[in-house]
Amino acid sequence: MVAKLIPARASCLPRMTAGEKRVSERLEQKLDDDYLLWYDVPIGFKYSKPDFVVFHPRRGMLVLEVKDWKLESIHACDKDAFTLVTDRGLVHQRNPVAQARVYALEVGVVLERDPMLRHPEDSKYAGKLVCPWAYGVVLSNINRKEFDQAGLAAIIPSHLVICQDEFVPSVDAEALQKRLWDMFPQPFAHALSLPQIDRVRWHLFPEVRVNPGEGQFGLFDGASKKAIEIPDLIKVMDIQQEQLARSLGDGHRVIHGVAGSGKTMILGYRCVHLAHALTRPILVLCFNKTLAARLHQLIAERGLEQKVQVYNFHAWCYAQIQSYHLEKPRGAGMFERFPQVVMNGVEKGLVPRGQYGAILIDEGHDFSPDWYRLITQMVDPNTNSLLVLYDDTQNIYGKATRKRFSWKSVGIDAIGHSTILKLNYRNTLEILSVAKAFIEAQPSDEENDDGQPVIAPESAGRRGPLPELIKVNDRAGEATLIIDCVRDEASRGRSLSDIAVVVRRDADALYMHKALVDAGIDARIAHNSGKATLFQGTPSVKVVSMHSSKGLEFPVVFIPRIGQMPTTGEDETLEAKLLYVAITRATERVVALHDADSAHVGLLAKAIRDFAEVA
Repeated sequence: MVAKLIPARASCLPRMTAGEKRVSERLEQKLDDDYLLWYDVPIGFKYSKPDFVVFHPRRGMLVLEVKDWKLESIHACDKDAFTLVTDRGLVHQRNPVAQARVYALEVGVVLERDPMLRHPEDSKYAGKLVCPWAYGVVLSNINRKEFDQAGLAAIIPSHLVICQDEFVPSVDAEALQKRLWDMFPQPFAHALSLPQIDRVRWHLFPEVRVNPGEGQFGLFDGASKKAIEIPDLIKVMDIQQEQLARSLGDGHRVIHGVAGSGKTMILGYRCVHLAHALTRPILVLCFNKTLAARLHQLIAERGLEQKVQVYNFHAWCYAQIQSYHLEKPRGAGMFERFPQVVMNGVEKGLVPRGQYGAILIDEGHDFSPDWYRLITQMVDPNTNSLLVLYDDTQNIYGKATRKRFSWKSVGIDAIGHSTILKLNYRNTLEILSVAKAFIEAQPSDEENDDGQPVIAPESAGRRGPLPELIKVNDRAGEATLIIDCVRDEASRGRSLSDIAVVVRRDADALYMHKALVDAGIDARIAHNSGKATLFQGTPSVKVVSMHSSKGLEFPVVFIPRIGQMPTTGEDETLEAKLLYVAITRATERVVALHDADSAHVGLLAKAIRDFAEVA
């Protein structure tokens, strides 16, 4: 096993010097897999960017500056600065060890703010950081003999330097590690816990913070990073999510991720990054109108709406038809014909290609091959930046046996550019286990479009109550029980915005919405005229269809009328996927209700019963 470099080296090569590349290779190869390495990543309040940050839970935090200077290029030096001979004449640069020290001091200042990262008052190291920090320099083109003969030790202490001949490919791993940790003034006999490691990352790398109040999209925006209070409980991207988010460069990328694995959060991170990096507009597409409305709201809250456009796919097609004065389809099924109209417009030269600096697709599993063929033509060829987020378990539109296609056939280069996210953070172990057992009971031999099997989610281990399955007499009884439960949740301090009623049919949505409003409970319904404003205004219970719930999450979810799933003539597999999606919208509590028995009720009851017996 090797150490993990963040971002991945392939995405860093364009900005790495030759020396930095060699250092990154050696650190990855010679350090163990419990080391974390960050290259050129902003840290702390000032967004300083040291060359490398090396972290080990038993050793501490080490900042390294890498210089590709040759001995003959050093004209003069002192403890403050070096004067270098370059093609541009003499150039003055700060002493690298002094620079590394400034970065390391910022590490200390940032971490010392958190009492949970300081030794307790009754300990030997009272008040000191549990995570020691240090700094050093790598001289990638000066060997140790040259360093000593030139008297550079008077400028940079010998123990704070690694020379060219001390990080060659053949160097002994223990020898290299010893050189790193000899840079520390003294060792600390303390191992950081996993929560403490998360706190270190939360403080040093604000970009990986997740706002629990906003779920998987909840990255803190740039304006709030300096002023935010230190919470008792923190939430950050996991290491795989962070490496993936930071490593996304230009070109095509497909992320296969289970529900709740942070796909939309990575999309949000990418939007923020691209909005600052590109001049051309950025396009975010999804299938679901309700999810599009939610994403648009979150983008607007971050002040990015001028750079990032969010549409559901058919609305984007309609905008293209209007903008370029294409003939709008009429009559039944006109929405389904929108994409073909735009495709024809592109082929005739009426709609320009390459309109967007980048395109990001959420819910990629619901897009048809022809849509991808159109979308790939809309990306600026200079960036060729396309990100597709995909979860085939949630393919709930169209036939479950839809025609398979390869990414290559639709113009997407996914070979070597695909990533799998298996860990589910949204749901408790109880909710995920029951949902997983339910969906796995459905007969299926599906594979993803690139030949990979459908991903089985793995739980992050968060615990909560077992999903509830309650039988009542009729639909009115279901509504009454939901109203009582909502009132109980509200009486215990739960915001109404944390609660959703997820239904299969529009008639049930209207009925449940009316029942809630008649009971004096503020509720909003996701229908065509109200999806854009569903998440605006005062706190309210959200009544959404199973289709519209995709991509959303709520702490508490009620699912009525499951005894009517599936009805005669409906595809059992698709209906099971719909119920799976509904169950996995809940982050803490899910209550399913029925007034009749059905195949899905039986399978869900068995999944709950089996988990309870094992637990």
